[in-house]
Amino acid sequence: MTTASTGNRILGLACRSCGKLYPLQANNFCTEDFGPLEVSYDYEVIAKQLRKEDLQKRPWNMWRYRELLPLDGEPTVGLHVGGTPLVHARRLGAALGVKQLYVKNDAVNFPTLSFKDRVVAVALSKAKELGFTTVGCASTGNLANSVAANAASAGLETFILVPHDLEKAKLLGTSVYGSNLVKVKGTYDQVNRLCTQIAFKYGWGLVNINLRPFYAEGSKSMGYEIAEQLDWKLPKHVVCPMAGGSLIGKISKAFKELTSLGWVNNTPTKFYGAQASGCAPITTAVKQGKDSHKPVKTPNTIAKSLAIGDPADGYFAAKLITNSGGWAEDATDEEIIEGMQLLSQTEGIFAETAGGVTVAVARKLIEQKRLPVDEPIVICITGNGLKTQDVLEQMLESVPLIGPTLNEFDQVVTGPRETVRKPSTATV
Repeated sequence: MTTASTGNRILGLACRSCGKLYPLQANNFCTEDFGPLEVSYDYEVIAKQLRKEDLQKRPWNMWRYRELLPLDGEPTVGLHVGGTPLVHARRLGAALGVKQLYVKNDAVNFPTLSFKDRVVAVALSKAKELGFTTVGCASTGNLANSVAANAASAGLETFILVPHDLEKAKLLGTSVYGSNLVKVKGTYDQVNRLCTQIAFKYGWGLVNINLRPFYAEGSKSMGYEIAEQLDWKLPKHVVCPMAGGSLIGKISKAFKELTSLGWVNNTPTKFYGAQASGCAPITTAVKQGKDSHKPVKTPNTIAKSLAIGDPADGYFAAKLITNSGGWAEDATDEEIIEGMQLLSQTEGIFAETAGGVTVAVARKLIEQKRLPVDEPIVICITGNGLKTQDVLEQMLESVPLIGPTLNEFDQVVTGPRETVRKPSTATV
């Protein structure tokens, strides 16, 4: 891997409210107005450092776009993250009546089977540049898995805090890496506030607290990959699950960056947000035409990875959706499970509950005629169904148990028989 020349391509951390610039350090809010900070780049400098043709020689992972990510030097954590498939979902498209439907499948992202590996790779690489030896996060599950795994590979100490009622598979998928996992009696928002206090008191690098501006930039790689996999064209419509509301905004930022570099035509993309009905602060704000969301005090949904009642980027996500001409919807627990099954049974993609939310909402938006069926649509799948199997146990049909005889097998077969192909009698 060649060295990514830093030059002056990164201007600093800019307040998303007032625009004040800060140096690249572990800080996530503006001291003037408490607005969130975001990495700001000089795209004229980047255009001189990186050409679209340069990517052809690089490995198919998220770091092929490294000049557009906020590291000073080479990445040191998560070197194989990204490069996930964009599946032309013909069978799911046929089921939904859509001509061109694509699934961006981060359920197979490396190493922990969710899009969180992208943000963690950037956050922990930056944490090492800034000199942190202890890192951590507040998490609804996937982030916990990713921080634990990637930090283990980098030799970093971890403290990870989660709501006490998280899925068992996600707890095991965090503990196995030797992390210091702490369950908190409270909601994700309470866990997040505790982590903010911990970051100040202990001086650790918490990826979605004081390292959040760098962490969030990792999500852009999903947008770069979508554009490149569509032969450097932007999709007309993107359906994205929302928890904190960051991912949908970063995919939009990625598309704008590629446009400013002249790598894609300036064609507008409409963004559609998906949440669970049991925790839908952003979709509710969009549907009610409000500028900001009303926090949900006690989320109640099987989609625990999306159960953030007071999303950090909720205001910006709602604004993006509305301004793009898109829309937002939510799905009940029953609809979420139906969405998981529909995706599995048409495309062979086993998504977690958040994926069920995205598919269910896409179906609703199509039925409402808010998503046109004759234009390209990309839906984003962000986590693997192996992590949330518990929700399906009561919904799937029981598996028949038979003895090892053909007669007993005949009793459970209900479908038509195919004609048995006879072996050829021709001699060689």
